[in-house]
Amino acid sequence: MTPSTFRSEYRGVSSAACINGYSFFSSFGSSFDLPGFLAMAAVTTVTGVPANMGSWRIGAGLGNSFELGNGYCACWSWNGDAGRIKLKSRRRPKSLSSLPCQVSVSASASPCSSNPNPSMKDSSPVKVYQEMVEAARERFTQEISFQNKDKDITLAKVLLYMAAEDEAFMSLSRKLDAESLSRERTLASELSDDLEWDCLEDMPISGKKMSQWMVELDVLAKEVEVELVSREIGCHLVEVLDAVNLVLFGLKGFKRANVLDSKYSYLPSVLSSRCGNAISLSIIYIEVCRRLGLTIVGSRVGEDFLIWPQTGNPEELFKVTSGQSLFSVVNGRCVHDPKCRASDLTSNSLSGLEIATNRDIIGIALANLIRLHWKRASKRGLMLTSPLRDVDHSFSKLHNEDGSSAPALRMQSLRLAIMATERLLILQPHNWALRRDHGMMLYYNRDYEGAVQELSICMAFAPEEEAEILESFVEKLHLMRLELSWKSMGHADQLPVP
Repeated sequence: MTPSTFRSEYRGVSSAACINGYSFFSSFGSSFDLPGFLAMAAVTTVTGVPANMGSWRIGAGLGNSFELGNGYCACWSWNGDAGRIKLKSRRRPKSLSSLPCQVSVSASASPCSSNPNPSMKDSSPVKVYQEMVEAARERFTQEISFQNKDKDITLAKVLLYMAAEDEAFMSLSRKLDAESLSRERTLASELSDDLEWDCLEDMPISGKKMSQWMVELDVLAKEVEVELVSREIGCHLVEVLDAVNLVLFGLKGFKRANVLDSKYSYLPSVLSSRCGNAISLSIIYIEVCRRLGLTIVGSRVGEDFLIWPQTGNPEELFKVTSGQSLFSVVNGRCVHDPKCRASDLTSNSLSGLEIATNRDIIGIALANLIRLHWKRASKRGLMLTSPLRDVDHSFSKLHNEDGSSAPALRMQSLRLAIMATERLLILQPHNWALRRDHGMMLYYNRDYEGAVQELSICMAFAPEEEAEILESFVEKLHLMRLELSWKSMGHADQLPVP
């Protein structure tokens, strides 16, 4: 039986799900989030074997509970004899009502846990970096929380939290590598040095604090204002855009990167090098114009993300002056490339485009980051889902004693791709394809327990055909987990994976 087999009465008395032969029952007086319920159930049983109940990390300080919404949470208890979980709903404690509460499906997959007020004084550099990774993820989650209005999300701040988490992780990796090397060479003089900062706000990202990078955007907006004053003109839309373009692309020399490199996706790197990918430059443009009181909107058109100001007269954006229109200056060469859908746009077709929300823009930036990190991680252009199409061949590679046939990956880039995927899953928790990709990355990272959990949850949302493919892979993967567990207990015999 596949995880997609379930029945539900959303606003009735009961809801039930059956996953891999184990039943889960609940009784609620209010609406019930079935996907969240299935997610919890999938963590509890994996291919017919109950998970270790002590390994659950559910809720924000609620212990054996998870969020239902509308001020309610569900509490579980395990009935071992009946082989099922019993759920009861209750009001959340008032002291926890403002905390984000979600099911954490993979402890080993996430580099952070909730730690709102970490004490970082007198900590080792390794501990501080670990806490910075946690703090940055928590701030990211708070900023994009669906409890906040989309218009209140600051794009630049979200991108800085993303950059802070990844930079803290890379610094942590370097520090751990250095400590390992120092133990071999008994040279620990440099490692004993304390950091000169102990909180996320003071952590340097590409040489500057987060507040200093925000000031960089303020300075760009001020320079546009100075340019407008020097011209002794009013605030007509075309003139303001012309001044923004002059400052960003003329005086400051911002340009679009021709090389696919993840560094052009991080806001601090783009601001310091003046070179970035399309989505990063678009976010800088949006942030500068926002400081000038000008609203910039955007939309995904094919593979490109295009931006333009809200205006009742879009014709002026396409008026060609000195060989270029304002629309082409803002959005770059894709507007003139016949291979791009953007080249077909006119002033009349702009109104028919779907405007991206701030969360959509963050999602596009994260998806781009995932793609770039995975491309670097897979040296030979390995397809993320290729093991799903040839299960027996994939597992035979992993079972080679010397590991010579196993895919060679750059592990730090893989880990960064996993972290970016985790952040995007916060925005898109029901995106089955994204969850599948996350599970496959955990598989390549040899976190087989986390991969089984994620792929089991994915099966509950995936189309039937995809769920069948995943089911075969998950069964093999689960058997491999059992074999590894068997060997870790000192048994030499190999359990055959059929």
